[in-house]
Amino acid sequence: MGSSVGANQAPIPPNPENDSENHEPSNVEGAEDQDNGDEEDEINDAEEIQVEDEYELKQRKSQTQESRLREQKFNLENLLRRMSSERVPLRVHDVLIKGNTKTKDSLIEAELEGVKNAKTMQELLQAASIANAKLQRLEIFDSVNITLDSGPTELPGTANVIVEVAEAKSPLTGEVGMFRKTTARSWVFEGALKYKNRLGYGDLWDGSLAVGPHQTSEAGVGVFLPRVKGLVTPVVARVSLLSLDWIEFSSYKERLLGLSLGLFSTQHHDLVYNLGWRTLTDPSQMASRSIRRQLGHGLLSSLKYTYKLDRRDSPLRPTRGYAFLSSTQVGGLVPDHRSLQFLRQEFDLRYAVPLGFYQTALNIGISSGVVFPWGHGFLNKRSPLPERFFLGGDFSPVCNLGGPSTVWGFKTRGLGPSEPRRQTRDNSNDDNSGRDYVGGDLVVTAFADLSFDLPVKWLRENGVHGHVFAGAGNVAKLTEGEFRNFSFHNFLQSFRSSVGVGVVIPTKLFRLEGNYYYILKQHDHDRGKSGFRFSFSPPS
Repeated sequence: MGSSVGANQAPIPPNPENDSENHEPSNVEGAEDQDNGDEEDEINDAEEIQVEDEYELKQRKSQTQESRLREQKFNLENLLRRMSSERVPLRVHDVLIKGNTKTKDSLIEAELEGVKNAKTMQELLQAASIANAKLQRLEIFDSVNITLDSGPTELPGTANVIVEVAEAKSPLTGEVGMFRKTTARSWVFEGALKYKNRLGYGDLWDGSLAVGPHQTSEAGVGVFLPRVKGLVTPVVARVSLLSLDWIEFSSYKERLLGLSLGLFSTQHHDLVYNLGWRTLTDPSQMASRSIRRQLGHGLLSSLKYTYKLDRRDSPLRPTRGYAFLSSTQVGGLVPDHRSLQFLRQEFDLRYAVPLGFYQTALNIGISSGVVFPWGHGFLNKRSPLPERFFLGGDFSPVCNLGGPSTVWGFKTRGLGPSEPRRQTRDNSNDDNSGRDYVGGDLVVTAFADLSFDLPVKWLRENGVHGHVFAGAGNVAKLTEGEFRNFSFHNFLQSFRSSVGVGVVIPTKLFRLEGNYYYILKQHDHDRGKSGFRFSFSPPS
């Protein structure tokens, strides 16, 4: 019965609340799953689109860069073709200077005059190279870069020049070297301390101390100004104190306090004014009569012009090329009775010829000089003692381009006119030690030097080579009426001469030689000696 009731009982309608409670959650979860799936699909699609866009962008950028490079390469090749076949018109629109915090713009701009005046691309490139070298030579920059850029688009055929400089980090520098001093007429070791660009005009301030043989010493301070308004060449001013000891050779000491002012200087020309107070003394009290007449004070006021042209491939071991020097000095420009009045002229000619085997080269040279007083009664005057010519010394004439100076094998001031010193009870019987070399007014020297490589690879790689040589020279007196007795025939007949062979070791500072000398001809009172000796020679 129960079962039939149960069977025939009508169905109970669903409760809306229960239905919502029981069935709604399952519908929401399904919807969320569907929504999440759609979002993930959209994100994936977006990421795929983004990746595709980035890839396409990279491709476009790569294609753009490649096209730019191809275009630049084409333009460069086209420019090079035009430059090789024709002059490309171009003018400078603007010059930009960067990196100079202390250096004045006017100094840099002055070295860029050639860049500003360029009319073609070829001229601009050449002028930029020259300007870079000039700025480097000022010695106040660690680096110099000149960039050429295109001008404004509205101004075709123009270029902008960008100059970037890096000023020296430390204004103080020092250097040590071996040099030949024209004032000392000898080689010296010199140390110098320089202060760069103190005023911002490329100025170099320096103090130096030099020492050399025969108690030679020189102390000086100077300033170098590469550009002064209104002048196209540098200005050099220097104050120095020079001390020379010639007691052993000529019985006098020399001290010169002077001012040197460089008035004009270019690659080949040099004009210098010298003003100095010179003192000659004889501490030994044994000087000859000619030396005693010149002791005391003298005022040096001279103008010196030098022309120098050197086309040799090396100053230490020339193998090809030629060199020429002419020096003219006029003394006595101050109207004072103590002013030394003289004219001094020197010539020096060199020529190097390669022979084509074992780096063999023949160097030949001839030098001459003359000094003469001027003024009232000049025919009977004597020339100033320090301005006369003296020959001899252990250094090579090959790398010394500066006038007549030595003949191989003769000691310092070891040939030429001489006079006996004052006689005392302590005088030695040695004639040479009892004579003063008084120098001459006319001098001529000549030499020939044949250099060659040695048959050892290590020596060749380090520049060590051998040489055989021959030299000759003579000095004569012309002043105080002696020119009346002068004869060119006798002058040539009395030439001193020597030959020799040796080994040369070039270094960065000097040329070291170990030579054997053989004296062919000398006079009674000359100090030439055959034998082996070392010598040091700085480059000219």
